[in-house]
Amino acid sequence: MSTVANTTRELLLRAYAAFNARDLDSALAAMHPDVAWPNGMDGGYVHGHEEVRAYWTRQWQLLDPHVEPLEFSVDPSGRVIVEVHQIVRDVKGQLLLDRTVQHAYITDAGRIRSMEIREEGPAIL
Repeated sequence: MSTVANTTRELLLRAYAAFNARDLDSALAAMHPDVAWPNGMDGGYVHGHEEVRAYWTRQWQLLDPHVEPLEFSVDPSGRVIVEVHQIVRDVKGQLLLDRTVQHAYITDAGRIRSMEIREEGPAIL
């Protein structure tokens, strides 16, 4: 696997920090206007800034997720793979999920075009 360009790594680090801070505007600024984003609660994808905004607003009313990027790489298809430690609590603070997953990104012109969640992906070397 090849290395991730510093600009892409910084873009994703800013996006994760904004998500964890619940800073919707900064997180959306990292995304292409027609972004395809996975709906981890219901399945499928949401598309575009307004659908992502609505999805995250609803998610944060029900859950308190935190994702911490651990490692960055690029897979053979050119997707940027980020191994993340994901912790999800309910709104009362009870731990619901504590696991490591992979997020696979396609970027376009310095913005996130799409992301997919890989619960069991290829090992990151």
